[in-house]
Amino acid sequence: MIPSRNCHPHRRYGYGAIIAMVTTYASLFHQATVTNAYSFVSSRHRSQLQNCNLHSFDVRTQSQSSTRRQTSASLVMKRPNRRRRRSDLDADALTIPLEPSELPANLKRKVDAKRPTLGHVVPKNSKTRQFRSPTERGGSDGAQLRPQGQSRDTQRYNNPSNLRILGGSVRGRKLESPNVYLRPMMGKVREAVYSTFTSFGFYDDVGGTRCRTRHLDIFSGSGSVGLESLSRGARHCTFVDMSPDCCGAAERNIERCGFADQWNEGGVGTTVPDEGEPAARVVCSDAFRALRQPETVGIPPDSKYDLVTLCPPYEEILYSELLEAVANSVLVTEDTVILIEYPVELGCLPHVIGREDGGVLVGIRNRKYGRTVIAMYIVNPTGERETAESRPEEFITI
Repeated sequence: MIPSRNCHPHRRYGYGAIIAMVTTYASLFHQATVTNAYSFVSSRHRSQLQNCNLHSFDVRTQSQSSTRRQTSASLVMKRPNRRRRRSDLDADALTIPLEPSELPANLKRKVDAKRPTLGHVVPKNSKTRQFRSPTERGGSDGAQLRPQGQSRDTQRYNNPSNLRILGGSVRGRKLESPNVYLRPMMGKVREAVYSTFTSFGFYDDVGGTRCRTRHLDIFSGSGSVGLESLSRGARHCTFVDMSPDCCGAAERNIERCGFADQWNEGGVGTTVPDEGEPAARVVCSDAFRALRQPETVGIPPDSKYDLVTLCPPYEEILYSELLEAVANSVLVTEDTVILIEYPVELGCLPHVIGREDGGVLVGIRNRKYGRTVIAMYIVNPTGERETAESRPEEFITI
């Protein structure tokens, strides 16, 4: 059967119509390759981001222009495409220039981070300290409120925060609280934090070798953050707190979880000193002194940590001093991940923090949990931790 002449595509549409269709499809494909910088937020927040220094970028154009040499003055962090082979990442990976800036003024003054009078922790100057007598209250009694930092009634409140290990080898183990009222990291926040740490590969065994993650827990309190890391497979954790009550509680919790008798052997091919070290060490010292002069508080100066967590009392420190101390500490090295907890009243931490030696701390996470914000930085990233990529879009106050 001979096909009709009208069925031929060239005769039906004509060459001009075909060229127009190809041009339209090409323009649509070009728009699909352009990433919108405001696509990560809802529509009601996009108007607020118009004034920020974010622009749309073309993936193809950016990858072609990223072949310039990397210098110390302009450090770049690669964001590899997981769909491609590892050998092709260096040639076409997307690079983002990182320019450290001076710490903003909001970090150089003390923050006013009062919390609502819920549970057993209230601000010291709160009017709720004036408790009514039992005859005036009437009805059923709720949780009695106590100001942070004052002595706790140990006979009545053994574990007021219900602290326990959430995962790992000693999951579900209850922890003892110190004899002072603290504001520990919430359980849902700790669970989300360690889910992120696990995705970074901190608790993976490499080549049949036991996990080598070394953790430094500053402002440790009862030690719940560091013990969670040991339970999930960290090889060593150093707990630092200036309160003797907190250090005593941390030591008892270490023994309760069974880490007090563990010992790490040192030698060639390890990051442990030749004489070895315990799996857990408690240091009763000021946090700034431990970071700037670790040898004066019993921490070997050649010790390097893969993970540093700082959960300070919000209203008792200056975050600018804390960031400068941890950024320039001899205890951190390349690809060290630093976690900093801060209140929403502080605003937002910068995406890039400079170091005195010319290096940088690059922001990789900045997540809000209620009125608590968790920021994570990586020191002088080498690309070894592929999932710890730079995320400047999260370091924006909305």
